[in-house]
Amino acid sequence: MAAHPFAVANFRYYWLARLSTTLAQMAMVIVIGWQVYDIARQTMSVKEASFQLGLIGVAQFLPLLALSLFAGWIADRIDRRWIARGAVALEAFCALSLCWLTYTDTVSLPWLFGIAALLGVARAFASPALGALAPNLVPKQILPTAIALSSLAWQSGTVVGPAMGGYLYAGAAWLPYAVSGALFLLALLMLFLIGPVPRTIFETTGSPWKQMIDGLHYVRRNRLVLGAISLDLFAVLLGGATAMLPVYARDILQVGSEGLGHLRAAPALGAVAVALFFSWRPLKTDVGRKMLIGVGLFGVTTIVFGLSAPLLVPIYGPAAIGSDFAPAVLLALGALFVLGAADMVSVYIRQSLIQLYTPDEMRGRVGAVSTLFISGSNELGEAESGFLAAAIGPVAAVVGGGIGAVLVTILWAKLFPELRRARTFDPPATLELPPKEMTT
Repeated sequence: MAAHPFAVANFRYYWLARLSTTLAQMAMVIVIGWQVYDIARQTMSVKEASFQLGLIGVAQFLPLLALSLFAGWIADRIDRRWIARGAVALEAFCALSLCWLTYTDTVSLPWLFGIAALLGVARAFASPALGALAPNLVPKQILPTAIALSSLAWQSGTVVGPAMGGYLYAGAAWLPYAVSGALFLLALLMLFLIGPVPRTIFETTGSPWKQMIDGLHYVRRNRLVLGAISLDLFAVLLGGATAMLPVYARDILQVGSEGLGHLRAAPALGAVAVALFFSWRPLKTDVGRKMLIGVGLFGVTTIVFGLSAPLLVPIYGPAAIGSDFAPAVLLALGALFVLGAADMVSVYIRQSLIQLYTPDEMRGRVGAVSTLFISGSNELGEAESGFLAAAIGPVAAVVGGGIGAVLVTILWAKLFPELRRARTFDPPATLELPPKEMTT
């Protein structure tokens, strides 16, 4: 038996595919947001352009809302490798299309919104398929380590990808899309290298619709999983400061597209530092309480980031902004570093709890629910931030969102004592269902 997940060839291919797709997805998210805001600002005010940022979040979320339950049902019925391959191929098409449109200077808001919606379709299928595939690749005895490594790949890509996108965009507007397309093609190759894997049979009972919503019912019945997923939904929905980074980079901190890359690199560095620490010293005790602390700290640092310029410009004047070493910019970077570290703590714990507390035949559907919630917090968080910024201004929107995230953390600690009392990642024995294996 393999002593480590990386000793299993299929898991190595999966891990590289997971990292590559997430890097590419997140690089495209930040660049699409920047392009939407930059194009909109040519003819619109800051508030009107912020509203367009909100709409791009809606464009990405609506396909996920419409398709996630179906995608999870499919992931529990057919070969998860082929679902992931098809979704990644669609993502590669989107990236290369945007590369061509940007290179030929024909990109426009309608194109950006349309391709963002197509990316939402691809993610609706890719996320539950990839998430449910990982536990099929390694022996059960090393599954917790595999989940931690899978979470590390996903979250590292989530935070490093946008920073990469910002830096590449500063070099050439089409470059991040070209690199993203190459990463998607690399991921597609890795997925084709994954050989047949055993998985638990999905017993077909009831109507297809009933089978689809079984994932929702499972999450609703499992208070620990429900608390972990919904905490992320509402905290990030309210405290999603990263949606406003194009506004801060261009109009508040005045550091431009290169500065946008620096702002996105700060949470990336914080998250990677925590991820590396967890790979060396995995969490073993008080996991629920530490998740709550991480989400609360996420809210506090969101407030600090939002106030970086308003606090220091009155003291230092124009010198407080405009360069990477300006006081307000340094404060913003520091706050974002801690924000990324806190977010990694909560994501690592949440993903581990969801995978370990879900039987294999439900992982696709529960993963789809998790994807819907996570994407709801990200894409709808972008929409909420954009719409709120259009109404009350970007600074007030970010600060108010951070306060909301802190309040949600306090409320969830009371509403979900199961989460607060979770000591370890060990699931109860009742999850051990008799497996019937098949080769796919």
